[in-house]
Amino acid sequence: MSQQIHPELDAITKRIIARSTATRSRYLARIKQAASARPKRQSLGCANQAHGFAACGPQDKQNLRAGEVSNIGIVTAYNDMLSAHQPYERFPALIRDAARAAGGVAQVAGGVPAMCDGVTQGEAGMELSLFSRDVIALSTAVALSHQTFDAALFLGICDKIVPGLVMGALSFGHLPAIFVPSGPMTSGLPNDEKSKIRQLFTEGKIDRATLLEAESQSYHGPGTCTFYGTANTNQMMMEMMGLHLPGAAFVNPNTPLRDALTIEATKRALAITAAGNDYTPVGEMLDERVFVNGIVGLHATGGSTNHTLHIVAMAAAAGIKLTWDDFADLASITPLLCRIYPSGSADVNHFHAAGGMGFVIRELLAAGLLHEDVKTIWGQGLARYTQEPGLQPDGTLVWRDAADGSGDQAVLRGVAAPFQTTGGLRVLDGDLGRAVIKTSAIKPERHIIEAPARIFHSQEDVQDAFKAGSLTGDIVVVVRFQGPRANGMPELHKLMPPLGILQDRGQKVALVTDGRLSGASGKVPAAIHVTPEAADGGAIGKIRDGDIIRIDAVEGHLTLLVDPAEWAARPQATCDLSSSHHGVGRELFAGFRSQVSRADCGATIFAEIAA
Repeated sequence: MSQQIHPELDAITKRIIARSTATRSRYLARIKQAASARPKRQSLGCANQAHGFAACGPQDKQNLRAGEVSNIGIVTAYNDMLSAHQPYERFPALIRDAARAAGGVAQVAGGVPAMCDGVTQGEAGMELSLFSRDVIALSTAVALSHQTFDAALFLGICDKIVPGLVMGALSFGHLPAIFVPSGPMTSGLPNDEKSKIRQLFTEGKIDRATLLEAESQSYHGPGTCTFYGTANTNQMMMEMMGLHLPGAAFVNPNTPLRDALTIEATKRALAITAAGNDYTPVGEMLDERVFVNGIVGLHATGGSTNHTLHIVAMAAAAGIKLTWDDFADLASITPLLCRIYPSGSADVNHFHAAGGMGFVIRELLAAGLLHEDVKTIWGQGLARYTQEPGLQPDGTLVWRDAADGSGDQAVLRGVAAPFQTTGGLRVLDGDLGRAVIKTSAIKPERHIIEAPARIFHSQEDVQDAFKAGSLTGDIVVVVRFQGPRANGMPELHKLMPPLGILQDRGQKVALVTDGRLSGASGKVPAAIHVTPEAADGGAIGKIRDGDIIRIDAVEGHLTLLVDPAEWAARPQATCDLSSSHHGVGRELFAGFRSQVSRADCGATIFAEIAA
């Protein structure tokens, strides 16, 4: 399709290409050298090959012995503790059968860890969450290092898992890669009702049994949690970047349509190997334009703030250098088209029913806000992703054009009448460094907050102060020493109920932290990911109780109203972090804490990955 690209989108993309020329060229040269028109396993020794197919069934073993068929490596994040990943238990059998039917072979190449942030919220294990992304990348590399695969299918959905899988896949960028989702759980207790019940518990108005019952009604079955957090933002992004089949992101688990999509993904993986005529190596496919498309999707849907870290790290794995300035500039031209909890009351099932990804992509393409001329796993051109899948009466999978209009204007709108004219995320700059804020979840009258600071070094201390009744008046709560070098940059969701209560009481309330809140960050203005962090000498470590802080999400400022001479003379605060460095496996991650890059560089141990 012919397309007129938005001039600012074009300019931003060109500057990313220019900035990344050297690193991208070196990356492409490496994966070109690794590519081969014949299966790599054919060059392995006989003993190596025999080990690789020793446990296969007779048909698969014979096909691999002959050496001509394509072999799919399955990298799975399956476990039956994560609701989103439990459905993957069935997927390898589906994939193996589909591969055989299409004349190929599929093997589980390896598993990657998959922790649940919902289980670890407010617990010590949350301090391993962000680092798990880089462990997943490493695990993916180990799984594929046997060099016996011609393509890979990646089974993963949740927060750090998809970014880690993408980073690992890009280290094998000469292989085609398709991401296979399992889909969201069906709708349960509405998210806004769940939030109200949490606040009632925080105020002591209901007991733990009532809270647990509400949580169980919300998180009630297989599939991703239905709010628009990092997990579902991952699925949006995989589709926007062409790594899914069109319309695959939000189909519920364990349904005939979901199984048909998994089978079709297997067929497609075999079709795009180097043995065929449509070779699509993932490292070439994920170019600068594709990452720009992913960021636009993030802004247009009001997605997770975690992706200001993840997209930077993912791009670096492909030799592409992104900065938060790119995010800020793309936000300024991208309209917000979605209201999904916590930015609204609807969940992702409502979003999907209202028109979903096909509608969003069509609207953004028509406005010139996406690059259409990109390669995807489904072929050339993003316009293919304006369709959605369905089943014909005989069970055949078919794609049809997505709805022309929104099925629910309270959930999904077109570019002509968006919820706001700029994206759902904003980058803040100022005396305290850089930060991000999720504006889509905040009422416009709260986009600017100016109030005295109150300093804390843990979310538990904030909760204690709330219970003691000492958080009075207008207030900017500062929670520092929560960055990647300090304690792994945990999410701080235990802050939201008490701060939400204070806001509901009529106080002006905001949060400033070098920690994370992710896509579930709610109605309280929160300047998060502050960098440099306190443990790295950042200015956030010099703030004192009573300092006036101004958060301006309209102009993009994070400033401190303190006399410059007094500020310059202030010493840096210190914090004993030893309690965060041992127990629940945290002692094993000392090397990660010492090596990790800043938040605006992806908060990754692979800081030199694009060099």
